[in-house]
Amino acid sequence: MSKVYVVWEGREPGVYESWDDCLEQVNGYPGAKYKSFNSMEAAVEAYRADDYGTRFFLKKLSDARGANPMIDYSTIPEIRLDAIAVDGACAKNPGPMEYRCVRVADGVEIFHQGPYAGGTNNIAEYLAIIHAAALLAQRGDGTTPIYTDSRTARAWLSRGRSNTKVVPTAENATVLNLLARADAWLASHRIANPILVWNTDEWGEIPADFGRK
Repeated sequence: MSKVYVVWEGREPGVYESWDDCLEQVNGYPGAKYKSFNSMEAAVEAYRADDYGTRFFLKKLSDARGANPMIDYSTIPEIRLDAIAVDGACAKNPGPMEYRCVRVADGVEIFHQGPYAGGTNNIAEYLAIIHAAALLAQRGDGTTPIYTDSRTARAWLSRGRSNTKVVPTAENATVLNLLARADAWLASHRIANPILVWNTDEWGEIPADFGRK
């Protein structure tokens, strides 16, 4: 595999699979911090665990948590404060992908997965819903609503399985394995929890948003 690049501080921090993509993020950026690695696994580990990566990752997570809880959702009667919200993010399409889930009432993170190589936003958002539904089912909770802002993920749920056009490669094997497991779970379980649409136009970004737009 060719070099993989981690950008900790740049225009759009993340994991990049080509030097050209990395260069776009760091060229001319004051104080840019980046490094090349010989494998995606090493790059992802460094992005999440290295000194620069840890400080940046925690800052981004804090920013993502801190921006949304400042909104008093109790002033918007339509929003279910007892709900959880999920969202996904992808550096490019396909590219390093991650997803997470937070409580709507206070922004506390429930889970965060990734980044995984070779994913897409649609896959991330679908996996986030299935992960949340499976977690609630495991807890015996069939009432907590799940908010999503993804039309595609909801369409996949309606058809009972994913419908990605991503071509299988060695690089995206982990993502597609997760997707197959999610499809298998959906085929053998009924999601009892309400899947609600987050009204971004009126309410702002979904609470689980990664804040990287």
